[in-house]
Amino acid sequence: MLLVTGGGGFIGSAVVRRFLAAGDAVRVLDNFSTGYRHNLDGLSGKLDVIGADLCDPDAARLALRGVDRVVHLAAIPSVTRSVADPGETWRVNVDGTFRLLEAARRAGVKRFVFTSSSSVYGDTPVLPKREDMPVRPLSPYAASKAAGEAVASAYAASFGISAASLRPFNVYGPRQDPGSEYAAAIPRFITALLGRSAPIVYGDGLQTRDFTFVEDAAEAFERAARSEAAGVFNVAAGGRITVLDLIAKIRGICGGPEPEFLPRRPGDVLHSQADVTAAEAAFGFRARTSLEDGLRRTVDWFRGGGR
Repeated sequence: MLLVTGGGGFIGSAVVRRFLAAGDAVRVLDNFSTGYRHNLDGLSGKLDVIGADLCDPDAARLALRGVDRVVHLAAIPSVTRSVADPGETWRVNVDGTFRLLEAARRAGVKRFVFTSSSSVYGDTPVLPKREDMPVRPLSPYAASKAAGEAVASAYAASFGISAASLRPFNVYGPRQDPGSEYAAAIPRFITALLGRSAPIVYGDGLQTRDFTFVEDAAEAFERAARSEAAGVFNVAAGGRITVLDLIAKIRGICGGPEPEFLPRRPGDVLHSQADVTAAEAAFGFRARTSLEDGLRRTVDWFRGGGR
């Protein structure tokens, strides 16, 4: 059986869908503080959902019964929120990861996939980012993900758990929440433009990102969980686009006004792009969805009322 923590979330629910479609038994552990139960509605297959907090040791022990693989996605996922409340980010993202790994060790779990973040690279000037580069976190969120990688690596070395850490780059797609104060850029831009409001850009809009469609990211997690490849792996499309060019592409699909600009936010990275060769070599992952196709599919989902 597979345990997906944070399985009610945006990426987590896509991972759950992939494993269920393949016939796997899946258990979800999620307190639904940032994810949603309705993200799991209508799923068929062997699915068990536990609504509880990752940091509750009793819940973790219960969730791990009969589990041999873990995909750990539960986290507080926002750079901005981590700046506002670093203590809660650390409690969930670091202490929660440690508690889960310790419970997994005691339960005899064989494979553990940790969800890190491209933000761990910080503002190192070299592009694309390679997994052997030093990390330079610029926010408490990025620091929490770097710490989680270190804990997973230490448990692998000390206790023989097969572990990998994936660093997703700017994942987007259907089911991404645009309503949160800390929402990611693409759902905010799409919902603003569909409502004929100006999308808000923080900074000059010349910052660049490597955007990854959610179904591609879910495939990477599935492949990593089924493999024995150890270490850290970027999960991305391997491209790069400015925020202004991104908005132009979305406006080309759904129309809407020009963007408005606000000051750059603390902790934001200016440029990001992944070297994607390690994941392909280790477990055969390469993103297949073009940005244009992914944006159209995402806009269609929002136009359809989130269905």
